[in-house]
Amino acid sequence: MKSDFDWLFHAKILEEKEVMIIVFVIFGLLTLASVLFFIIGKIKPDANLNELKTRTKSWWIMALLFVVTTIFSTKISYVAIAFLSFLAFRELYSILGFRQSDRQAIFWALLSIPVQYLLAYAGWYGAFIIFIPVVTFLLLPLRLVLRGDTVGIVKSMATLQWILMLTVFGISHLAYLLSLPDIEGFKAGGRGLLLFVVFLTEINDVMQFTWGKLLGKHKIIPKISPNKTWEGFIGGIISTTIIGYFLAFLTPMNAPQVIIVSFLVANAGFIGDIVMSAIKRDIGVKDTGNSIPGHGGILDRIDSLAYTAPTFFHLIYYLCY
Repeated sequence: MKSDFDWLFHAKILEEKEVMIIVFVIFGLLTLASVLFFIIGKIKPDANLNELKTRTKSWWIMALLFVVTTIFSTKISYVAIAFLSFLAFRELYSILGFRQSDRQAIFWALLSIPVQYLLAYAGWYGAFIIFIPVVTFLLLPLRLVLRGDTVGIVKSMATLQWILMLTVFGISHLAYLLSLPDIEGFKAGGRGLLLFVVFLTEINDVMQFTWGKLLGKHKIIPKISPNKTWEGFIGGIISTTIIGYFLAFLTPMNAPQVIIVSFLVANAGFIGDIVMSAIKRDIGVKDTGNSIPGHGGILDRIDSLAYTAPTFFHLIYYLCY
Protein backbone atom coordinates (compact mmCIF):
# COMPACT_ATOMS: atom_id res chain seq x y z
CA MET A 1 0.00 0.00 0.00
CA LYS A 2 1.39 3.39 -1.00
CA SER A 3 2.24 5.87 1.71
CA ASP A 4 1.07 9.49 1.75
CA PHE A 5 4.58 10.48 0.65
CA ASP A 6 4.35 8.21 -2.41
CA TRP A 7 1.02 9.72 -3.42
CA LEU A 8 2.31 13.27 -2.95
CA PHE A 9 5.44 12.50 -4.94
CA HIS A 10 3.38 10.98 -7.76
CA ALA A 11 1.05 14.00 -7.83
CA LYS A 12 4.04 16.34 -7.94
CA ILE A 13 5.51 14.48 -10.91
CA LEU A 14 2.18 14.70 -12.77
CA GLU A 15 1.92 18.42 -12.01
CA GLU A 16 5.44 19.02 -13.32
CA LYS A 17 4.58 17.05 -16.46
CA GLU A 18 1.50 19.18 -17.17
CA VAL A 19 3.43 22.41 -16.64
CA MET A 20 6.33 21.30 -18.82
CA ILE A 21 3.95 20.48 -21.67
CA ILE A 22 2.66 24.05 -21.79
CA VAL A 23 6.22 25.38 -21.51
CA PHE A 24 7.21 23.38 -24.60
CA VAL A 25 4.05 24.54 -26.39
CA ILE A 26 4.75 28.21 -25.61
CA PHE A 27 8.35 28.17 -26.73
CA GLY A 28 7.55 25.88 -29.64
CA LEU A 29 5.03 28.36 -31.02
CA LEU A 30 7.38 31.31 -30.45
CA THR A 31 10.18 29.45 -32.22
CA LEU A 32 7.84 28.56 -35.08
CA ALA A 33 6.77 32.19 -35.41
CA SER A 34 10.37 33.44 -35.41
CA VAL A 35 11.43 30.90 -38.04
CA LEU A 36 8.33 31.60 -40.14
CA PHE A 37 8.94 35.36 -40.19
CA PHE A 38 12.60 34.72 -41.11
CA ILE A 39 11.61 32.47 -44.05
CA ILE A 40 8.95 34.91 -45.28
CA GLY A 41 11.51 37.69 -45.11
CA LYS A 42 13.87 35.69 -47.31
CA ILE A 43 11.17 34.74 -49.80
CA LYS A 44 9.58 38.19 -49.92
CA PRO A 45 12.26 40.77 -49.06
CA ASP A 46 9.77 43.58 -49.68
CA ALA A 47 7.35 42.28 -47.03
CA ASN A 48 7.07 44.64 -44.07
CA LEU A 49 7.63 42.30 -41.12
CA ASN A 50 9.41 44.69 -38.76
CA GLU A 51 6.43 45.09 -36.44
CA LEU A 52 5.77 41.35 -36.36
CA LYS A 53 9.42 40.63 -35.55
CA THR A 54 9.64 43.21 -32.76
CA ARG A 55 6.37 41.96 -31.28
CA THR A 56 7.74 38.40 -31.33
CA LYS A 57 10.85 39.54 -29.45
CA SER A 58 8.61 41.09 -26.82
CA TRP A 59 6.57 37.88 -26.51
CA TRP A 60 9.82 35.98 -25.94
CA ILE A 61 10.68 38.32 -23.06
CA MET A 62 7.26 38.01 -21.44
CA ALA A 63 7.15 34.23 -21.90
CA LEU A 64 10.58 33.83 -20.31
CA LEU A 65 9.58 35.99 -17.36
CA PHE A 66 6.42 34.05 -16.51
CA VAL A 67 7.75 30.60 -17.31
CA VAL A 68 11.02 30.93 -15.37
CA THR A 69 9.43 32.39 -12.24
CA THR A 70 6.57 29.88 -12.32
CA ILE A 71 8.77 26.81 -12.75
CA PHE A 72 11.47 27.62 -10.23
CA SER A 73 9.40 29.02 -7.37
CA THR A 74 5.82 30.13 -6.92
CA LYS A 75 7.05 32.52 -4.21
CA ILE A 76 9.20 34.26 -6.81
CA SER A 77 6.12 34.45 -9.02
CA TYR A 78 4.25 36.51 -6.42
CA VAL A 79 7.15 38.95 -6.23
CA ALA A 80 7.58 39.12 -10.01
CA ILE A 81 3.89 39.81 -10.65
CA ALA A 82 3.82 42.43 -7.88
CA PHE A 83 6.83 44.10 -9.50
CA LEU A 84 4.97 44.16 -12.82
CA SER A 85 2.08 45.90 -11.07
CA PHE A 86 4.46 48.45 -9.59
CA LEU A 87 6.08 49.20 -12.96
CA ALA A 88 2.69 49.49 -14.68
CA PHE A 89 1.36 51.75 -11.90
CA ARG A 90 4.42 53.99 -12.11
CA GLU A 91 4.20 54.25 -15.90
CA LEU A 92 0.55 55.22 -15.84
CA TYR A 93 0.61 57.77 -13.03
CA SER A 94 3.69 59.42 -14.57
CA ILE A 95 1.81 60.27 -17.78
CA LEU A 96 -1.57 61.22 -16.31
CA GLY A 97 -0.59 64.61 -14.95
CA PHE A 98 -1.20 64.43 -11.21
CA ARG A 99 -0.97 67.53 -9.06
CA GLN A 100 1.97 68.26 -6.76
CA SER A 101 -0.40 67.91 -3.80
CA ASP A 102 -1.25 64.32 -4.84
CA ARG A 103 2.18 62.93 -3.98
CA GLN A 104 1.32 61.63 -0.52
CA ALA A 105 -1.83 59.93 -1.79
CA ILE A 106 0.25 58.31 -4.57
CA PHE A 107 2.63 57.05 -1.88
CA TRP A 108 -0.33 55.50 -0.03
CA ALA A 109 -1.43 53.92 -3.29
CA LEU A 110 2.03 52.43 -3.80
CA LEU A 111 1.92 50.95 -0.29
CA SER A 112 -1.27 49.13 -1.24
CA ILE A 113 0.67 47.01 -3.77
CA PRO A 114 2.55 44.83 -1.24
CA VAL A 115 -0.60 44.60 0.90
CA GLN A 116 -2.68 43.35 -2.04
CA TYR A 117 -0.08 40.74 -2.98
CA LEU A 118 0.38 39.59 0.61
CA LEU A 119 -3.38 38.96 0.71
CA ALA A 120 -3.06 37.00 -2.54
CA TYR A 121 -0.15 35.00 -1.13
CA ALA A 122 -2.11 34.24 2.05
CA GLY A 123 -5.12 33.15 0.00
CA TRP A 124 -7.40 35.41 2.04
CA TYR A 125 -10.12 35.79 -0.57
CA GLY A 126 -12.50 38.03 1.38
CA ALA A 127 -9.84 40.65 2.16
CA PHE A 128 -8.20 40.32 -1.26
CA ILE A 129 -11.40 41.01 -3.14
CA ILE A 130 -12.38 44.16 -1.18
CA PHE A 131 -9.06 45.78 -0.26
CA ILE A 132 -8.60 47.95 -3.35
CA PRO A 133 -12.24 48.30 -4.54
CA VAL A 134 -13.46 49.22 -1.03
CA VAL A 135 -10.68 50.05 1.46
CA THR A 136 -8.43 52.15 -0.78
CA PHE A 137 -11.52 53.64 -2.44
CA LEU A 138 -12.50 55.05 0.95
CA LEU A 139 -9.05 55.99 2.28
CA LEU A 140 -7.28 57.58 -0.69
CA PRO A 141 -9.81 60.43 -1.04
CA LEU A 142 -9.26 61.17 2.68
CA ARG A 143 -5.53 61.52 2.08
CA LEU A 144 -6.23 63.92 -0.78
CA VAL A 145 -8.72 65.95 1.26
CA LEU A 146 -6.27 66.34 4.15
CA ARG A 147 -3.94 68.24 1.82
CA GLY A 148 -6.57 70.97 1.54
CA ASP A 149 -6.14 71.45 -2.22
CA THR A 150 -9.62 71.07 -3.75
CA VAL A 151 -8.83 72.32 -7.26
CA GLY A 152 -8.87 69.22 -9.49
CA ILE A 153 -9.41 66.89 -6.53
CA VAL A 154 -12.25 64.94 -8.18
CA LYS A 155 -10.05 64.08 -11.15
CA SER A 156 -7.23 62.96 -8.83
CA MET A 157 -9.58 60.80 -6.75
CA ALA A 158 -11.05 59.06 -9.78
CA THR A 159 -7.77 58.67 -11.68
CA LEU A 160 -5.74 57.31 -8.78
CA GLN A 161 -8.35 54.70 -7.88
CA TRP A 162 -8.75 53.70 -11.52
CA ILE A 163 -4.97 53.22 -11.88
CA LEU A 164 -5.00 50.94 -8.84
CA MET A 165 -7.89 48.92 -10.22
CA LEU A 166 -6.20 48.45 -13.59
CA THR A 167 -2.56 47.88 -12.68
CA VAL A 168 -2.81 46.34 -9.20
CA PHE A 169 -6.24 44.83 -8.58
CA GLY A 170 -6.61 43.40 -12.08
CA ILE A 171 -3.07 42.03 -12.37
CA SER A 172 -3.02 40.67 -8.80
CA HIS A 173 -5.56 38.03 -9.81
CA LEU A 174 -2.68 36.29 -11.59
CA ALA A 175 -0.93 35.89 -8.25
CA TYR A 176 -4.04 34.64 -6.47
CA LEU A 177 -4.35 31.81 -9.00
CA LEU A 178 -1.25 30.33 -7.33
CA SER A 179 -3.03 30.35 -3.95
CA LEU A 180 -6.18 28.52 -5.03
CA PRO A 181 -6.73 25.25 -3.13
CA ASP A 182 -5.94 21.89 -4.66
CA ILE A 183 -8.67 20.04 -6.52
CA GLU A 184 -8.66 16.26 -6.52
CA GLY A 185 -7.69 14.94 -9.93
CA PHE A 186 -6.39 18.32 -11.15
CA LYS A 187 -2.62 17.99 -11.32
CA ALA A 188 -1.48 21.23 -13.00
CA GLY A 189 -2.57 23.34 -10.03
CA GLY A 190 -2.26 27.09 -9.76
CA ARG A 191 0.84 27.17 -11.94
CA GLY A 192 -1.08 25.56 -14.76
CA LEU A 193 -3.89 28.09 -14.40
CA LEU A 194 -1.41 30.99 -14.43
CA LEU A 195 0.35 29.76 -17.55
CA PHE A 196 -3.00 29.05 -19.20
CA VAL A 197 -4.36 32.58 -18.86
CA VAL A 198 -1.04 34.29 -19.63
CA PHE A 199 -0.45 32.15 -22.70
CA LEU A 200 -4.04 32.49 -23.90
CA THR A 201 -3.82 36.27 -23.53
CA GLU A 202 -0.58 36.39 -25.48
CA ILE A 203 -1.78 34.03 -28.22
CA ASN A 204 -4.96 36.10 -28.54
CA ASP A 205 -2.77 39.15 -29.16
CA VAL A 206 -0.76 37.18 -31.72
CA MET A 207 -3.80 35.79 -33.51
CA GLN A 208 -5.70 39.07 -33.68
CA PHE A 209 -2.64 40.86 -34.98
CA THR A 210 -1.81 38.13 -37.52
CA TRP A 211 -5.34 37.73 -38.89
CA GLY A 212 -5.64 41.50 -39.06
CA LYS A 213 -2.45 41.70 -41.13
CA LEU A 214 -3.51 38.86 -43.42
CA LEU A 215 -7.19 39.62 -43.98
CA GLY A 216 -7.97 42.89 -42.25
CA LYS A 217 -10.06 45.33 -44.30
CA HIS A 218 -12.95 46.52 -42.12
CA LYS A 219 -12.00 48.78 -39.20
CA ILE A 220 -13.74 48.32 -35.85
CA ILE A 221 -12.93 51.59 -34.09
CA PRO A 222 -10.61 53.57 -36.39
CA LYS A 223 -10.63 56.65 -34.15
CA ILE A 224 -9.24 54.64 -31.23
CA SER A 225 -7.17 51.87 -32.80
CA PRO A 226 -6.93 52.15 -36.61
CA ASN A 227 -5.11 48.80 -36.92
CA LYS A 228 -7.93 46.82 -35.31
CA THR A 229 -10.20 45.13 -37.87
CA TRP A 230 -13.23 42.87 -37.70
CA GLU A 231 -11.30 40.17 -39.54
CA GLY A 232 -8.47 40.30 -37.00
CA PHE A 233 -10.88 40.38 -34.06
CA ILE A 234 -13.04 37.48 -35.22
CA GLY A 235 -10.08 35.42 -36.43
CA GLY A 236 -8.31 35.99 -33.11
CA ILE A 237 -11.37 35.06 -31.06
CA ILE A 238 -11.93 31.82 -32.98
CA SER A 239 -8.24 30.85 -32.95
CA THR A 240 -7.83 31.61 -29.24
CA THR A 241 -10.97 29.65 -28.34
CA ILE A 242 -9.73 26.61 -30.29
CA ILE A 243 -6.26 26.80 -28.72
CA GLY A 244 -7.82 27.18 -25.26
CA TYR A 245 -9.83 24.00 -25.86
CA PHE A 246 -6.65 22.02 -26.53
CA LEU A 247 -5.03 23.45 -23.39
CA ALA A 248 -7.92 22.31 -21.17
CA PHE A 249 -5.56 19.89 -19.38
CA LEU A 250 -4.11 22.94 -17.59
CA THR A 251 -7.48 23.64 -15.96
CA PRO A 252 -10.07 21.66 -13.97
CA MET A 253 -12.80 22.68 -16.46
CA ASN A 254 -14.72 20.37 -18.77
CA ALA A 255 -14.84 20.91 -22.55
CA PRO A 256 -17.91 23.23 -22.73
CA GLN A 257 -16.60 25.30 -19.83
CA VAL A 258 -13.13 25.78 -21.27
CA ILE A 259 -14.59 26.79 -24.65
CA ILE A 260 -16.79 29.45 -23.05
CA VAL A 261 -14.01 30.70 -20.75
CA SER A 262 -11.47 30.87 -23.61
CA PHE A 263 -13.98 32.82 -25.70
CA LEU A 264 -14.61 35.30 -22.88
CA VAL A 265 -10.88 35.67 -22.11
CA ALA A 266 -10.20 36.47 -25.77
CA ASN A 267 -12.89 39.16 -25.71
CA ALA A 268 -11.56 40.57 -22.42
CA GLY A 269 -8.07 40.81 -23.92
CA PHE A 270 -9.40 42.82 -26.84
CA ILE A 271 -11.29 45.16 -24.50
CA GLY A 272 -8.20 45.76 -22.34
CA ASP A 273 -6.17 46.58 -25.43
CA ILE A 274 -8.58 49.15 -26.85
CA VAL A 275 -9.25 50.76 -23.47
CA MET A 276 -5.54 51.43 -23.08
CA SER A 277 -5.37 52.67 -26.67
CA ALA A 278 -8.13 55.19 -25.91
CA ILE A 279 -6.27 56.45 -22.85
CA LYS A 280 -3.03 56.92 -24.78
CA ARG A 281 -4.86 58.81 -27.52
CA ASP A 282 -6.43 61.09 -24.93
CA ILE A 283 -3.03 61.81 -23.38
CA GLY A 284 -1.33 62.07 -26.75
CA VAL A 285 1.35 59.37 -26.35
CA LYS A 286 2.14 56.34 -28.48
CA ASP A 287 3.47 54.18 -25.64
CA THR A 288 3.36 54.34 -21.85
CA GLY A 289 7.14 53.79 -21.76
CA ASN A 290 10.03 52.08 -23.53
CA SER A 291 10.83 49.16 -21.22
CA ILE A 292 10.13 46.41 -23.78
CA PRO A 293 11.45 46.63 -27.38
CA GLY A 294 8.62 46.73 -29.88
CA HIS A 295 5.90 47.22 -27.29
CA GLY A 296 6.86 50.39 -25.46
CA GLY A 297 6.32 50.13 -21.72
CA ILE A 298 5.31 47.34 -19.37
CA LEU A 299 1.71 48.50 -19.41
CA ASP A 300 1.63 48.37 -23.22
CA ARG A 301 2.29 44.66 -22.87
CA ILE A 302 0.08 43.74 -19.92
CA ASP A 303 -2.92 45.98 -20.62
CA SER A 304 -4.82 42.92 -21.89
CA LEU A 305 -3.81 40.90 -18.81
CA ALA A 306 -5.36 43.56 -16.57
CA TYR A 307 -8.71 42.51 -18.07
CA THR A 308 -8.15 38.81 -18.79
CA ALA A 309 -6.74 37.99 -15.34
CA PRO A 310 -9.83 38.98 -13.29
CA THR A 311 -12.14 37.64 -15.99
CA PHE A 312 -10.47 34.24 -15.96
CA PHE A 313 -10.02 34.15 -12.18
CA HIS A 314 -13.65 34.78 -11.32
CA LEU A 315 -14.92 32.41 -13.99
CA ILE A 316 -12.65 29.59 -12.80
CA TYR A 317 -13.43 30.41 -9.17
CA TYR A 318 -17.18 30.27 -9.81
CA LEU A 319 -17.05 27.14 -11.98
CA CYS A 320 -14.54 25.04 -10.07
CA TYR A 321 -13.92 26.37 -6.57
